[in-house]
Amino acid sequence: MILVVVFQLIISALLVGAVLLQSQNGGLSTSFGGSGEFYRSRRSLEKFLFYGTIGLASIFGLLSVILLTHR
Repeated sequence: MILVVVFQLIISALLVGAVLLQSQNGGLSTSFGGSGEFYRSRRSLEKFLFYGTIGLASIFGLLSVILLTHR
């Protein structure tokens, strides 16, 4: 059971990082000092972060339910 707790901590840290990388105003290019000229390449990375955030949140929720039922 301790392995599930450690895995949940790792997932939560990744989830926080993914949420912080998503900037509503400027996207990733302004976060890393870009001027936003390469919209298409930036968009694919933002889409990956969006779906990755959904996946991480789903895994985090599933792990929370597992930990809740086994205590």
